[in-house]
Amino acid sequence: MQDDAVDWYGPEAATFGDRLAAARDQAGMTQADLAKRLGVKLSTLKKWEDDMLEPRANRLSMIAGILNVTFMWLLNGEGDGVTYSEEDEAITPDVNEILIEIRDMKTTMKANAERLGRLEKQLRQKLTEAGT
Repeated sequence: MQDDAVDWYGPEAATFGDRLAAARDQAGMTQADLAKRLGVKLSTLKKWEDDMLEPRANRLSMIAGILNVTFMWLLNGEGDGVTYSEEDEAITPDVNEILIEIRDMKTTMKANAERLGRLEKQLRQKLTEAGT
């Protein structure tokens, strides 16, 4: 390896699609798996990875949670993203599937907590309006 090697998934070399594909690969997911978890068509995910389309912010947040990378890393290559270590090879497919499910649940729980916060705010506004 050369000393002047560029971080392939860093901001200078990779596109959003490159980083998405790398994070998906590291998570041990196929394009079909990720598309299903996100609730999008496989063709949509392929266009994201081919840099023909970009997901909306809510989908981007879900992707980051499921793939265990940061929102900013997906966008511009800065922050926590794809890493490689020899320990990654020791993870069996069944353990990886459990890890993927945990990430998926975390993402869902976060989205539900945000939704609950918005509903609580709406309820407080309605109660304040009714009390005046």
